[in-house]
Amino acid sequence: MNYSEKPREACGIFGIYGHPESSTLTYFGLYALQHRGQESAGIAVVRDNTIVDHKGMGLVPDVFDMTLLKKLEGGSAIGHVRYSTTGSSILSNAQPFVVHHRKKSYAIAHNGNIVNAHILKKELEEAGSIFQTTMDSEIFLHYFVKSLKLGFEGALVETVSRLEGAFSFVMLTSKGEVIGIKDSFGFRPLCLGKLNGHYVLASESCALDLVHAEFIRELDPGEIVIISGDGIKSIKTKPSLNKAFCIFEFIYFARPDSTIFGQNVYVTRKAHGKRLAQEAPADADLVMPFPDSGTYAALGYAEASGIPFEMAMIRNHYVGRTFIQPTQSMRDFGVRVKLNPVKQLLQGKDIIIIEDSIIRGTTVKTRVKALRELGVNRIHMRVSGPPHRFPCHYGIDFSTRGELIAAGKSEKELGEFLGLDTLNYLSLQGLLESTGIDQPQNHFCKACFDGCYPVQFDEGLSKDCLEIR
Repeated sequence: MNYSEKPREACGIFGIYGHPESSTLTYFGLYALQHRGQESAGIAVVRDNTIVDHKGMGLVPDVFDMTLLKKLEGGSAIGHVRYSTTGSSILSNAQPFVVHHRKKSYAIAHNGNIVNAHILKKELEEAGSIFQTTMDSEIFLHYFVKSLKLGFEGALVETVSRLEGAFSFVMLTSKGEVIGIKDSFGFRPLCLGKLNGHYVLASESCALDLVHAEFIRELDPGEIVIISGDGIKSIKTKPSLNKAFCIFEFIYFARPDSTIFGQNVYVTRKAHGKRLAQEAPADADLVMPFPDSGTYAALGYAEASGIPFEMAMIRNHYVGRTFIQPTQSMRDFGVRVKLNPVKQLLQGKDIIIIEDSIIRGTTVKTRVKALRELGVNRIHMRVSGPPHRFPCHYGIDFSTRGELIAAGKSEKELGEFLGLDTLNYLSLQGLLESTGIDQPQNHFCKACFDGCYPVQFDEGLSKDCLEIR
């Protein structure tokens, strides 16, 4: 998809305790989590009772090579891949973020968005704190070191109690302890695994699979897990009455081979497609996705409807993040370079396109136009989630209603704008019920669909509210 067309998630995090190959395993863990952030990558390790780190802009294999990983050999390690939601996309904002305090070192990596960061930052600055980055994540370590008078565990609990919003953290100390932290609503995923006696933390279970770690469980909302030489200790802070798992993890963000919130992502996306076929049937010759986003829901739709599934758009897997700009005569190059239709499958056919979301609509409109020019007869589009009509303030990059095309158009108007014969979305009830979770209405954050926000926020804040000016 066009770079601005699909929503982007905050980050992916990984940590491993006490393994002799911790940096290399963290590298592979981040590689598995690359889909969660492509702007920067970093690894921090413990060596000789201090924390050393390396960070860089770009993809994991661009930032690290075997020479660098050799220099990062040590004990415990944490790692991070980032897409910026709060703070600019610059090297100083790459994570893990490391501080040195009273002959000790601490590093933190964060997935999510702290919605009261502007208040906490102002409070800290008025008390004399100096910030090195524009990240909300840095606030955690400032409060943590200020609270160490309460003891290590007390400082963790006190710091977590000050933060509002969505956060899953992995933290590293110069003693080699690895800590996993999840907010009281459980917005962002974080799971625990074990590899030959060494505990591992990761945003998704697919990262555990790659390093051959056994999946143990997901962290509970409001849980702090401390991994040290004494084993593993769990501290339960007060969870919220209702959970607020991000429903968009199922729809788009998580890898299909991951287990999120107790459910396999592939199976869940397929179930969304099956429910969509029940709610919004159409007569057509074939069902197809725009790969890779709608593929698994399309499989479910085809299976439930009995209409053949075809991969009628072929994705070029070798498109980098940048490429030579096309000439004026190739204005649609940016669309065609990533996906190309199989003409023999499509000409003269009635088709159903399955998408997981329509955020800004520009690329979908261009692709529908190209299919018309190719000779496709009728084009129906079905979307495996409800319309996005409200911005997200918990770590997804559509932060204003003006960015969301469905916010200002009815379903019929949007279908006409996109050049479709028909357009239908999966209902919110259908989406929740097909997750397979009991009482799903009490388990998910669905604010981007219904405008009901679990945690209050400042409407006037922008993505760059923490910019140091």
